[in-house]
Amino acid sequence: MDALTYFWILLKASFFSTSGLGNVPILHDDLLARGWATDKQFAEALAVGQISPGPSGLWVISLGYLMGGLRGSGLALLAICVPPLLALLVEQFHRRVGDHPLVRGFVWGLSLAVVSIFPVVMVNLLRSTGVDRISLLIVLVSLGLGLTRRVPLIVLLVLAALVGMVLY
Repeated sequence: MDALTYFWILLKASFFSTSGLGNVPILHDDLLARGWATDKQFAEALAVGQISPGPSGLWVISLGYLMGGLRGSGLALLAICVPPLLALLVEQFHRRVGDHPLVRGFVWGLSLAVVSIFPVVMVNLLRSTGVDRISLLIVLVSLGLGLTRRVPLIVLLVLAALVGMVLY
């Protein structure tokens, strides 16, 4: 097992996961494909992570230990600590320069880019999956209710999901 590649795989999984167990599919695919880990090691590491106190994302340290001993667990610990530490550094930097006109302009431009790419992505998704009358009706009713601002967003999302599950 190459230590640098192992670290980068863990770091990638840490950056792209949104919760403690969100990195399981990424790590499972990458590490099993290379033959570096087994399903048994994943099961054991997840079990240790579930019964141990603390955040559920620490299961990766157990996996690292099962795969590479202390070196593997140390690399896993480092890889899962980098993204939150980086977020803290960015937040501290933003506190210092966030009110600068250049930073505000950058954030405004980035927001416009994200908003403008959304319709393109949506059209491509609709082309690939197709649109039917029920889907269009759910979208239009949801949009209408959302524009009234009388229905909380979470309620609107749950209702739309329930209607979709019932009708499909």
